[in-house]
Amino acid sequence: MNTSCRNFSALLFSLGLLHGMASAQALSASETWLRIQHRYAPSPPPDTVDTLKAGDPSTPVKGIATTFLDTMDVLREAVRRGDNLIISHEPTFYNHRDDTAAFVNDPVYKEKLAFIEQHHLVVYRLHDEIHADRAGDHILTGVYQALGWEHYPHPAGPFGQYFVTIPQTTLGQLASALELKLHIRTLRVEGDPSLAISHVALLPGSSGLSRQVLALNQPQVELLIAGEASEWETVEYVRDAVAQGRPKALILLGHEVSEEPGMEQCAQELRTLFPGMQVDHILAGQPLWNPEHPPKGK
Repeated sequence: MNTSCRNFSALLFSLGLLHGMASAQALSASETWLRIQHRYAPSPPPDTVDTLKAGDPSTPVKGIATTFLDTMDVLREAVRRGDNLIISHEPTFYNHRDDTAAFVNDPVYKEKLAFIEQHHLVVYRLHDEIHADRAGDHILTGVYQALGWEHYPHPAGPFGQYFVTIPQTTLGQLASALELKLHIRTLRVEGDPSLAISHVALLPGSSGLSRQVLALNQPQVELLIAGEASEWETVEYVRDAVAQGRPKALILLGHEVSEEPGMEQCAQELRTLFPGMQVDHILAGQPLWNPEHPPKGK
């Protein structure tokens, strides 16, 4: 190394820049993951699913990709972009705990795992902690921003973030607006299209019957917007409520639609956490379509 190069390197080290770049380049997947976990929670909750799903955690990280779910297409795109650490909000292997016992000889599972290993990818799941940050549910914040509702008022209380007051509209008008704004192919609605809506409960993902019904039963709430619900549970509860003349309604956005914006926000947060690292958000996309809105190429 010549004198000018040595002097320049010394200057960078004195500013902490070269050291920071070297540290970022040298971070293993497990070291990177630990920093990500601490970004959202001091420690993981008990019995968490936020764990390593596939790959060698000692692998040096070249780039990070966040996504709602690490589908085959997402993994291929990550390889194309040069990202080898995948942060997925939902399971890699088709069930909540990524239990692979039933898939040991399954061709789809085997090909997906082989692809991850062949390309030296490392997959971690970020689910419990990103929802449970004391500063607020980051997935929920992401969908509020995607809807342009981030500045609308919320009631006081520990669960106030899940309730929002919007300018009055009708159920039909709001459903059409959501479909357009979020590019939804499979939006589903229960309720009277002319019902006046101003008080909304917003529960992204699959929050379950108890939380969904509790939200609907809040005195002022006319509408629950959720990611998904079992059709024999909350969907039928709302159908009966409507049949009884109650001012209640349900909009199901789709699980991916309701949580992908939060993982896009996660990518923005990780760029701040790792300023020398390439961080991408890779869209998983909606898994289902209907004949009126077929995916491109179909």
